[in-house]
Amino acid sequence: MAKVNYTVEDIKRIAKDENVRFLRLMFTDIMGTIKNVEVPVSQLNKVLENKMMFDGSSIEGFVRIEESDMYLYPDLSTWMIFPWESEHGKVARLICDIYNPDGTPFAGDPRGNLKRALKHMQEMGFTAFNLGPEPEFFLFKLDEDGKVTKTLNDKGGYFDFAPTDLGENCRRDIVLELESLGFEVEASHHEVAPGQHEIDFKYADVIEACDNIQTFKLVVKTIARKHGLHATFMPKPLFGINGSGMHCNMSLFKDNQNVFFDPEGPLQLSQTAYHFLGGLIEHARAYTAVCNPTVNSYKRLVPGYEAPVYVAWSGRNRSPLIRVPESRGLSTRLELRSVDPAANPYLAMAVLLEAGLDGITRELTPPPAVDRNIYIMNEEERAEALIKDLPSTLHNAIKELRVDPVMVNALGQHIFSNFVEAKRMEWASFRQTVSEWEREQYLELY
Repeated sequence: MAKVNYTVEDIKRIAKDENVRFLRLMFTDIMGTIKNVEVPVSQLNKVLENKMMFDGSSIEGFVRIEESDMYLYPDLSTWMIFPWESEHGKVARLICDIYNPDGTPFAGDPRGNLKRALKHMQEMGFTAFNLGPEPEFFLFKLDEDGKVTKTLNDKGGYFDFAPTDLGENCRRDIVLELESLGFEVEASHHEVAPGQHEIDFKYADVIEACDNIQTFKLVVKTIARKHGLHATFMPKPLFGINGSGMHCNMSLFKDNQNVFFDPEGPLQLSQTAYHFLGGLIEHARAYTAVCNPTVNSYKRLVPGYEAPVYVAWSGRNRSPLIRVPESRGLSTRLELRSVDPAANPYLAMAVLLEAGLDGITRELTPPPAVDRNIYIMNEEERAEALIKDLPSTLHNAIKELRVDPVMVNALGQHIFSNFVEAKRMEWASFRQTVSEWEREQYLELY
């Protein structure tokens, strides 16, 4: 969406003219969950003066109870009035950064942590890191009590339309809602699996793009509910069909020039692009824990369902982890295909940016491109082509993350420690659970 640099005076005037009655002060916790503190508009001055306090000990992974006071610093450019809550006056939102009482940025704030990575990027002479995300989601039916069922809302497939695609009206309403909020939607369509959908919106500077992802999720879930549906960004909700990904198209700029583009380079890619790509390859097994952060994420990363399984790249082939889309010039970009929509976008982009910057700093060279279908290559062929596997479980991914100092530093010690501990507990809970599959396989056999 077009970024507007609102002033304090602009926001006060708009709030009055539009009859805004409540303010949602939104932020994202370490797990990627959107949180908010809602206050009446009478507190607007306090909000705009960065004086709004909340209890950080109530948020998972933030702080202990004895150091709980945190401050919300709103980013004025994120001012937005929601169109669907107007019974008692309108509701507006501001996305906030989290600060300590002494006025320093809070180390556990994912959005603030991404800004730290961007500062590193700027110190290296680059001016912008752009992201074009492609989030996918499923629509499930609600029962008469409003509870989520396991029944998908349609039996459509890739690019199908009504009546096969019964989610078309819901998807269209989502697009209209997004456009009314300032999104520039580039495409929307039914995805490969039944009940699965994708809506793509225009790339933006990475902070704005991550803000847009979080806003997008909120809009999708809200509009789906109005259609008697539940939208989920769970990576793999059902066995036997494709899971949901969130391909990330990334480009690095210096002033107004895309530094990934070189008309004279191989594939018209610059040495900077190849070094960035080398960093993405080098750290892939470690950043998978952040980009695929749930036990369920690894049910998607399996052969046969279009999701990447192997650490490789190609200019055209869609089976590797990273591909280079055909567009060149300002649109030159690298597409990472492993990220799923359960990922905290701020953390995912921090580790991906730092992986690429490490590649540039160390002048890493990626292995040769793999332009054949990796899924039909045997283990010996993959080894000969220097192709490694992605981690097969959350447990293995966390082990890789722990031993990669570049990725640990990309998260910062506070976020890294809390993220790993939360994921360790998640894995332990999963490991102790006896599934229906196990009962079907072993109950009578043994």
